[in-house]
Amino acid sequence: MAYFDAASAAPLHPVARQALLASLDEGWADPARLYREGRRARLLLDAAREAMAECVGCRPDELVFTPSGTRAVHSGVAGALAGRRRVGSHLIVSAVEHSSVLHAAEAHEAGGGEVTQVGVDRAGAVDPAAYAAALREDTALACLQSANHEVGTEQPVSRVAEACRAAGVPLLVDAAQSLGWGRVEGDWSLLTGSAHKWGGPSGVGLLAVRKGVRFAPQGPGDERESGRAPGFENLPAIVAAAASLRAVRAEATAEAARLRELTERIRSRVPELVPDVEVVGDPSRRLPGIVTFSCLYVDGETLLHELDRAGFSVSSGSSCTSSTLTPSHVLRAMGVLSEGNVRVSLPPGTAVEDVERFLEVLPGTVAAVREKLGAPAATETVRAAGPDLVVDALGRRCPIPVIELAKVIGDVPVGGTVRVLSDDEAARLDIPAWCEMRGQEYVGEEPAERGTAYLVRRTS
Repeated sequence: MAYFDAASAAPLHPVARQALLASLDEGWADPARLYREGRRARLLLDAAREAMAECVGCRPDELVFTPSGTRAVHSGVAGALAGRRRVGSHLIVSAVEHSSVLHAAEAHEAGGGEVTQVGVDRAGAVDPAAYAAALREDTALACLQSANHEVGTEQPVSRVAEACRAAGVPLLVDAAQSLGWGRVEGDWSLLTGSAHKWGGPSGVGLLAVRKGVRFAPQGPGDERESGRAPGFENLPAIVAAAASLRAVRAEATAEAARLRELTERIRSRVPELVPDVEVVGDPSRRLPGIVTFSCLYVDGETLLHELDRAGFSVSSGSSCTSSTLTPSHVLRAMGVLSEGNVRVSLPPGTAVEDVERFLEVLPGTVAAVREKLGAPAATETVRAAGPDLVVDALGRRCPIPVIELAKVIGDVPVGGTVRVLSDDEAARLDIPAWCEMRGQEYVGEEPAERGTAYLVRRTS
């Protein structure tokens, strides 16, 4: 089985396993106690904090350990907003932040705060000028990921940090995906990470808060971790997390070059091997091991199941694979095709042979899924007066509305329109994306008696 979902969780690094087993024997006591076992545990905790701080690029007393990366984000956002509540309650986030950041923003807004989302381009990157324009006198905090979890696009953190520093606004960086590859450049104020993203054990997050940043921990007080992460430290896991981060950093330069070659092979060959594919994310400013593409006329969930049967573990941002039946917020913000979406994220050590086998299996797998979807129960198609068609795809889920559109676009003359009726939220993203890929004109949408009417004009 080839595991290609390292962006969700990287396999445990051998160094992390060794450190975890060793610290289970040495680090079980309370590091806050003064007796021998407590002092030994404290030495391990301090050493882990120093090692982690060196990798992050901060002082040891600026870094605390949390029970997860999500908790680090929530604590960081809440603490920074509370610390600057006299300035205002305006929060800025990008439209493609990790769900933990967006959920924290939703909670802030529900509590009476104001949130501005900065959009991204089709590659998934924010425009620093647009981010700077969103800053206001009452902005208490700004958030920007170092790199996107779904498409791998690296964000212009340094330039955004400069704008935030000039405006006197702290910048919180979610660095979960990038910390294993190197430090985050730029004058950031707060930073979060999660050990299971770089090959450490799950259940360990980190929160770094620079000296001078106003920060007020929220919730009941606790004497541990400077009051910013209450509860008994999971010392064995923390030691393993620090050891694994140092280990992957030592291997990062060579491994990044190797994985970039493999992902570039996927990026270039998938469109050659599989027709009607859109490779998404920035082609150059991206993390070494992540490549994401979307396949027209493909059910994402079925595709993932078939790839799993073929021996490949991948993930997807397609609406068909989510409980909400809506496309990933990242793909939606980018305005790219969401149906048949596949994210391949290669862990360190991925074999070239596994990538080649994936490229051999993918075309047949996609073709088989398309063949299954090519003969659905006939969608009612009613020819309207004049050179127009109405396609009734109500009650049909992705990618059926797009498939039916593709079937009939040739039935209208150039300049004629097809009106697709759909009540699937994914159609709002996938029909315009299909138009861009096919060189047709997306006219817009109109309310309908049921669902929404999406208008497409044939141009060729």
